[in-house]
Amino acid sequence: MKLVDASQMRELDRRTIEAGILGEELMLAAGEGLAEAIRRFAGQHQLVDPTVLFAAGPGNNGGDAFVAARCLHEGGWPVECWLAGPEEKLRGDALAHFRRMRKADVPYQTLARPDDWLHAADCGTDAEIIVDGLLGTGASGEPRGTVAEAIRFVDAQADRALVVAIDTPSAMAVRADLTVAMGLPKAACADPDNIDFVGSLEVVDIGIPDELVEAASALPDRELIHPSDLARLFPRRPRDAHKGDYGHVFCIGGSKGFSGAIAMAAKAALRSGAGLVSALVPEAIHALVAPVVPEAMFHSSLPDGRWTAILAGPGMGRTATTREQVLHLLAESLIPLVLDADAVTVLADHLEAIRAAQCPVVLTPHPGEFALLFGLKVDDVQQDRFGMARMAADRLGAIVVLKGAGTVVAAPGHPLAINMSGNPGMACGGSGDVLAGLLAGLAGQGLDPFASACAAVWLHGRAGELAAAEKSQASIIATDLVEKLSEAFREISCR
Repeated sequence: MKLVDASQMRELDRRTIEAGILGEELMLAAGEGLAEAIRRFAGQHQLVDPTVLFAAGPGNNGGDAFVAARCLHEGGWPVECWLAGPEEKLRGDALAHFRRMRKADVPYQTLARPDDWLHAADCGTDAEIIVDGLLGTGASGEPRGTVAEAIRFVDAQADRALVVAIDTPSAMAVRADLTVAMGLPKAACADPDNIDFVGSLEVVDIGIPDELVEAASALPDRELIHPSDLARLFPRRPRDAHKGDYGHVFCIGGSKGFSGAIAMAAKAALRSGAGLVSALVPEAIHALVAPVVPEAMFHSSLPDGRWTAILAGPGMGRTATTREQVLHLLAESLIPLVLDADAVTVLADHLEAIRAAQCPVVLTPHPGEFALLFGLKVDDVQQDRFGMARMAADRLGAIVVLKGAGTVVAAPGHPLAINMSGNPGMACGGSGDVLAGLLAGLAGQGLDPFASACAAVWLHGRAGELAAAEKSQASIIATDLVEKLSEAFREISCR
């Protein structure tokens, strides 16, 4: 999905209005979409009719908040709206929807002075969800006065309540759990420097005609991985399908003391929809892993098989034997090859082997593994994630999945694909093994390897969001991600 900056979005809004769609109608669609996003968000977090507090500014973000507050209030939710500034500052579409909100008897207060928000901070609020509708993309400069204090108030609530930001977190100073973008996602929300403020990113269709979106200017070098772009990758399966139609994924990994990694990777490959999954593991751990994933076929010597994708790395160990195995795969394989964990780091002195491979190669390093591969410091990688991912893809002639908050998928000839699903709870052992298995499983079904990588990182992140909503971020373990993949798939496929 396209990423746009503020000026590009303003131009798109202007053309939409010129096409005959009133600004008030766009705001209505935005607010209704926001209300629906809040309903889903609350449901996922097992909140029943939670108290929702809208902090609204005088601009269009405030207008979206007024619409959503009215929609939730009319649905019986306990809602309140606090206006940051005098009512006299409201203009145009925002004023029209403020009047509709007031007519619907939505409880509201006008907190027009900085001291009002300081007092509110002292008193606190019992709201379970706080909605940041204070500043939008049209704001410039440092916030001052009343709005500045309102922003500080909302951000302070992030320690005890869920926070939803409208379009972008205000001044990138509010720590949101969810940002709901209107029309198209804003480039600032995908910037690595803003990851901690944006949270998950959802996009609401506000009724801009498809042809205008298609023609709209956007950032040419990056895009957002969005579920609407992934659905086409998973067409309806024919009724007479059989397991041979969906590939045979071959996983290589595991070592003494590290049996869990390959088991989780194999299970994730199965959850991807792959027809068959086989795994090659050392004899020493065969009896440990085989019962854990009974749907997969585990071997201790190289079996015969017609594989459709290969995964190597989870739990293999950084040994000379691992290096020899990976170099052999790079030299001989003609099918997609996914290299994860130890299979990446052992190639630090053999980068030319990756570029020389005859098959599509996908590498899935976290920043530490990336740094080891290229002889860099982790801080250097993290300070320029986009540039580093591009460099690696171009230098290796491979698809590179640089993991972390805002995972980046880079490949020669493609814009950077940025993923915004996921949460900090996924920073746990085994999470990367699940991603690698999922990615190999998708590639093994015949999906384009770049598309497989994009789909895998979104599904993996979405599974993490669903797991956190049910169990809390702090208590997520990697197998929770595997179990939630089914729900993630249902969000991009009705079957």
